[in-house]
Amino acid sequence: MKDGHISDISPDILRGCQARDRRSQELLYREFFGFAMAICMRYCKTNDEAKEVLNDGFLKVFNKIESFDSSLSFKAWFKRILINTSIDHYRAQSKHYNHYDLDTAIGAYKEEETPLDKISYEELFKKIQLLPPAYKMAFNLYVIDGFTHEQISKQLGISIGTSKSNVTRAREFMRKILSTTNQIYFEK
Repeated sequence: MKDGHISDISPDILRGCQARDRRSQELLYREFFGFAMAICMRYCKTNDEAKEVLNDGFLKVFNKIESFDSSLSFKAWFKRILINTSIDHYRAQSKHYNHYDLDTAIGAYKEEETPLDKISYEELFKKIQLLPPAYKMAFNLYVIDGFTHEQISKQLGISIGTSKSNVTRAREFMRKILSTTNQIYFEK
C-alpha cells in the first residue's frame, strides 16, 4: 500500500504472478475472467473472438505484471490492457470485416421485444453488437470508455473526423434500431 490506496488484487496472487507461479496465474484468471470477458465482448463480434482477445490480454498481463504498481487499481490497469488488445485485434482483423452500410445492418435486424426488454443491459449490449465493426469500436471507446476523438484517432489510425463520424453514425444506428423496436411493439 502506497499513498493510502489499496489495490484490488490479492497481494498473494500478485506476488505469485510476479514469480510466474502457474497456480497464482490460474487464480488471477478465474477471479478476473468475468470482468475481462465483459470488456472484450463490447469490442468483439463473437464470443470466440472475445475469448481470443481475452486470452491475449491475460498473456500481456502475465508478461508485464512486474510493471504493475500495486498502489493503483489492478482493474483499471487490466482494463486498459484489454482495450488496447481489442484495438490491436480490430486493426489486425479489420481487413476481414465486411463494411456494410446502416440500411443493410438495420434491415437484417428483425427481433421483436418489449420496451422493457430493450432497456436491460443485455438487450442494449445485443443491439450494440449489431453495429458495423468500425462504428462499434469508435462507439465503445467514446461513449462507454470515455476516450476522446483525438485518442481514438491515434489508437485506430483514423482521422478525428472519421472518429466523430463513426460515433455519430453508431448513435444514428442505435436510434433507428430502438425506434424500430418500439414501432414493432406498439403496432401489435
